[in-house]
Amino acid sequence: MLEMREALEGMTGSLPLPKDVSVTPVDAGGVPAEWTETPDCSTQRTLLYFHGGGYAMGSLATHRILVANLSRAAKLRVLSIEYRLGPEDPFPAAVDDAVTAYQFLLAQGLKPGQIAVAGDSAGGGLSAACLLALRQAGHPLPAAGALLSPWLDLSLTRDSITRLARTDPLVEAKLLQQCAEAYLGSQDPKTPLASPLFGDLSGLPPLLIQVGSAEILLDDATEFAERARRAGCEITLEVWEDMIHVWHSFAVILPEGRDAIAKIGSFFQRQLD
Repeated sequence: MLEMREALEGMTGSLPLPKDVSVTPVDAGGVPAEWTETPDCSTQRTLLYFHGGGYAMGSLATHRILVANLSRAAKLRVLSIEYRLGPEDPFPAAVDDAVTAYQFLLAQGLKPGQIAVAGDSAGGGLSAACLLALRQAGHPLPAAGALLSPWLDLSLTRDSITRLARTDPLVEAKLLQQCAEAYLGSQDPKTPLASPLFGDLSGLPPLLIQVGSAEILLDDATEFAERARRAGCEITLEVWEDMIHVWHSFAVILPEGRDAIAKIGSFFQRQLD
């Protein structure tokens, strides 16, 4: 796992940010985090962002460009967190850190209606898990959320895991299994705060879910959307033709990445207004 972490950091962690992006470290209630701001972004509304990486990889550094692009599109200040990773800090450490970061935002004087949550891959799953944990604890929920290629079933039992195995060049079942084991240890992979697909999805805020038709996590997203709708939630599901896992990360060279980020920005502007 350490080698994979280092490889991801090496590929993405040192990419330069645009000069008009401001990044400021902050202690979010004991969770390492950073503020990302772009020109014209609101300081009265905030996006809480959780990076991907299978709950065992990824960091603030690996996702700074994606976060900056989201800040620019949504005109929101973004708080990204360095949540704890498995196997060193297994489930539910990441969920606890996500909830702590949300409570930190409330302590700064923000109202729930001024906050949105989002994340990619495992961070998308963590976004959903954070919402379930907040609701379970009786806390007021944020205004909206966006799940980008979310990993919502750590039991790896959705059909697309095998059906689309040859079409997704970025993620394979073996890697997901390794990450799930690192994060969960001996715990049940179907526990809802680890795999929100199996949770009670009633009462969640409006969600935008984006997934590529070529990625093995396609069924995670579509089945979650279906179950959430049946539970009475307002769900916008976008299946992007021929897109691979978190294609948003390739926005610098991929028009579809830029278009998807723009749609996320528009969604948050509507919901937080």
